[in-house]
Amino acid sequence: MILSVSRSCRILTLCLATLLPAWLHGQTAAPAAAKPVPAPRLPVWEMNLPDFSEAAYRYAVEQVLQEFERVSGRALRPGPKRKVGLKIYTDSGPGLATPFPLVRAVIASLEKRGYGRENIFLVGLNPLRLRLTGFLPSFATGEAPFPEHPVFVLESGKFYDPVWFYDSPLPARFDPVTNDRDVEVAAGGKASTTIEEDRKSFLATPLFVDADFWINLPVYTDHPVLGVNGALVNATLWNASNTFRFFKSPATAPAAVAEMAAIPELRETWALSLVSLQLYQFIGGPYFNSLYTVSEPRLWASADPVLLDSMMLERLNAARKRTGFAPIGDDETRMLDFAQQLGVGHRAAADASVVRLGPR
Repeated sequence: MILSVSRSCRILTLCLATLLPAWLHGQTAAPAAAKPVPAPRLPVWEMNLPDFSEAAYRYAVEQVLQEFERVSGRALRPGPKRKVGLKIYTDSGPGLATPFPLVRAVIASLEKRGYGRENIFLVGLNPLRLRLTGFLPSFATGEAPFPEHPVFVLESGKFYDPVWFYDSPLPARFDPVTNDRDVEVAAGGKASTTIEEDRKSFLATPLFVDADFWINLPVYTDHPVLGVNGALVNATLWNASNTFRFFKSPATAPAAVAEMAAIPELRETWALSLVSLQLYQFIGGPYFNSLYTVSEPRLWASADPVLLDSMMLERLNAARKRTGFAPIGDDETRMLDFAQQLGVGHRAAADASVVRLGPR
């Protein structure tokens, strides 16, 4: 469902009885809320990697993208906008970020399909973490790993459009130390933003307004509020402004992730997610701790982020059990149930169709 291009600004309501009400504002007169459309059942494509070199990733990425195009019928080629976005993950800090060789491999496959280098852009959230993980140029050397590709830093505020935002009645901005709405308010001063402004989480419009499509490149950790930090969270809470308020509450964060992932414009342009299992963390996340990481020479690709998160949840729990930690429980992963109810994907990892490509 695509909203019209009229300048009137109305509300598109995503309704689910078990979730808190939330809305996406667009430039448009929106139709009445429709029943969520179930996500199509597409497989998870898997490639074993001989190593984590760029050559290994290039071969694996090209194989899974060709299979995705063949089965889904969606060509990953330039359209009217002639731009494509890559949503990278850097929010665990140095040591646990989207691998450079994977990013380079995806770029190579997109260039092969006709995209110009300058039209393949990367999107990340925090400038400090982007710099510490190497995606932004080093202050010491000035060198950047992707000099020909724009890197859009969302927290700069330059890549949000005031008419595209997720509106939620959840708590406004808060100071993590005092738990007050604003540091200035806690000191008896005047808030720097209004309550109405604090309800809004502006969306990364380059991904769904400026690009033909975008590819999600998450990295997996556990999460104390959401259970799993991966494909869904990288596309939502790490992909918009004013979202740390959701991380505060296990009662509201799952609803925010599910409803943001169900936004029609975001879903329609979100082609697929590519997940490297080169390194994932099973406890202590989302902050990186090398003592609790696992490495597998494996690449997954799927258009179903709920299924990917569910499959990784099984791996996280297996690693936790091996090391004597309690598994992540069902109460901690309601995000996956909510996302399934909104038609974003399918949770049943046991029913997943995993198609293994290449040599095993």
